[in-house]
Amino acid sequence: MFKSLVLAFVVLPFVDLYLLLLIGREVGFWPTVSLVLAAGLIGSFLARKEGVRVRRRWQESMARGQVPQEGLLGGALVLAGGVLLVIPGVLTDVLGLFLLFPPTRRLVAGLVHRRLERGMAEGTVRVTTFQSGPFPGGPFGPPEQDEPLTHRPSRPSLNRGPGEEVDAEFTEEDGR
Repeated sequence: MFKSLVLAFVVLPFVDLYLLLLIGREVGFWPTVSLVLAAGLIGSFLARKEGVRVRRRWQESMARGQVPQEGLLGGALVLAGGVLLVIPGVLTDVLGLFLLFPPTRRLVAGLVHRRLERGMAEGTVRVTTFQSGPFPGGPFGPPEQDEPLTHRPSRPSLNRGPGEEVDAEFTEEDGR
């Protein structure tokens, strides 16, 4: 994980800067600035257009009662592609375009999905889900038998269990 962050935040900007300097040396300063601005504007347009398309297909699938094909990962990859296209640089623009085109985005989504599944099977990736919305017992689960449906926990008390996990118990005090 640390190596990926170093690559993304240290190495990638230097490679982009080097490529921009090479292009600037060959075609000149103003054409290079124009290229960077055009890539940012076109990238934001493409990201918005593809994001709207993904959202529309998501809503149509949900209206038919089906699970959307692209899922949240496709939307996240469109967002990442748009951000990469807006960031000045040659390599980031290529990566951003790669994430905006549906066939390559599906390829990347499949790779990420398999990696997450493998990590969950090995125990290196944990998934935590939270319920929300109107259901009995509020946001912290179903009520006990003698507990009213309007119960809302107020103050947490933490108890350390074995390992690194923390068990939390919520109690409500009278008079508050």
